[in-house]
Amino acid sequence: MMRVAFRADASVEMGTGHIMRCLTLADALRAHGAHCSFICREHPGNLIALIQQRGFAVHALAGVATHHPSATEPAHAAWLGADWRHDAQQCGAVMGADGVDWLIVDHYALDQNWERALRSQASRIMVVDDLADRPHDCDLLLDQNWFGELTALRYQERVPATCQCCLGPRYALLKPEYAQWRQQRKRVDGVVRRVLVFLGGSDPSNQTLKALHALMQPDFAELAVDVVLGPNHPDVSGVKAAAASRANTIVHQALPSLAALMVSADLMIGAGGSTTWERMCLGLPALVVSIADNQTPINTALAHDGYIQYLGEMSQVTTETISDALRWSLRHPEALLRQSRMGQALVSGEGASALCQLLLQPRD
Repeated sequence: MMRVAFRADASVEMGTGHIMRCLTLADALRAHGAHCSFICREHPGNLIALIQQRGFAVHALAGVATHHPSATEPAHAAWLGADWRHDAQQCGAVMGADGVDWLIVDHYALDQNWERALRSQASRIMVVDDLADRPHDCDLLLDQNWFGELTALRYQERVPATCQCCLGPRYALLKPEYAQWRQQRKRVDGVVRRVLVFLGGSDPSNQTLKALHALMQPDFAELAVDVVLGPNHPDVSGVKAAAASRANTIVHQALPSLAALMVSADLMIGAGGSTTWERMCLGLPALVVSIADNQTPINTALAHDGYIQYLGEMSQVTTETISDALRWSLRHPEALLRQSRMGQALVSGEGASALCQLLLQPRD
């Protein structure tokens, strides 16, 4: 049985996306007979309990320390909650003398130094990245993001010449149900009747409430609205109170997937990140806000190529920004229909399956 260890974290600061996409890949690998386990640090807002509920063993790394990175460490090194050497030692102890067949790393705080430190305990290493801002020592690299014509060039000189790079949304890690729902989605006509609001698993600046306030304007009274709150949302009671004052508005929590709500919606108000590829797979047009710095270049490239309506970074987006974009969307169904078709052409929903085939290949 192939042994796979995932090193990834979730927290209020980091959000939940790293863990969620690793869980999708772990589910796919388990379905092919692999034994998967997770190594996670106990950050505030971690998803260790959720991973265990999904049936995977989790080795919790105790202690979250304030780490002051040196100038040579990755830009997000402080997110690790430890010195990288200490983290590598802890992970090595977890994997033991027998090691693993694959070590899969999805963490902005880790680079080639950490990866090299664990080479002796992992037959092969896979890195999941979005930033292309640091070197890696890995055998396989996944970056599922879209940067237009630059997509294929971003990791030149950042990975070994022998590393296989899987780049672009064709490799997006989506649950199998997205490919299934894609076949069942109703015919899209570009007319907005139902809006889905989801601004990430954490939404620390409460962009959700901002979107709700925009939807409360009289222009949008006829729209049905679904609001989804992630596990680390800071103002559940405030959002629920606002939703209660608007007719035909439902608040959802603890959803295992957004797929069913996405196929019922005609437009989404959302963040960048992994939900970008989910909604594009299902042909759902979107008004998009960057809720993290790393989302901005991806959203900018997608908007430039006509895939989304990009509203800007969260600090710049106002209630009026959202309401203006909503009005434009209601007046331009042909533009939404075009976005729907373009998104489905870019994201097939088969990324996890394609990666499983590569990971399960025997080593040369």
